[in-house]
Amino acid sequence: MSYSEELVNRVRETLQDLPDVEEKKMFKGLTFMVNGKMCVGVSKDRLMCRIDPEIHDEAVEKPGCTTVTMARKPYKGFVYVDESEVKSQKDLDYWIGLALEYNPRAKATAKKKS
Repeated sequence: MSYSEELVNRVRETLQDLPDVEEKKMFKGLTFMVNGKMCVGVSKDRLMCRIDPEIHDEAVEKPGCTTVTMARKPYKGFVYVDESEVKSQKDLDYWIGLALEYNPRAKATAKKKS
C-alpha cells in the first residue's frame, strides 16, 4: 500500500479532536471512518472525500478534484483531491469540512455477517 504519509498525518491531526474516528486500510490507502462511516481517506498522493452528492458536480469543477471511479463506475458523492491542491491547512480544512458536514447524513455500510 502506497500513500502519502505526510497527507495522512495532516488528516489525522485535523480529525484528532473528534470523537469516534477510526483508521482502516482500504482502497489501497488509509480511510478515516467517522461515526462508523467512511468520511475521508488518503490513497496515493490524493485525498478522498465523501461529500454530499448534491454538491458533487460543483466540487469536481475545482482544480485537482475528480470523481472517484471504481471498476469503471463513477461514484457520485466521492471525490479525489490532488495533494497539490491541499497544501495549505485552509484548503485541507475546506475538503475535510465538506466530508464532515455530510457525515451525519451519510448512510453507513451494512456490516457483513460472520
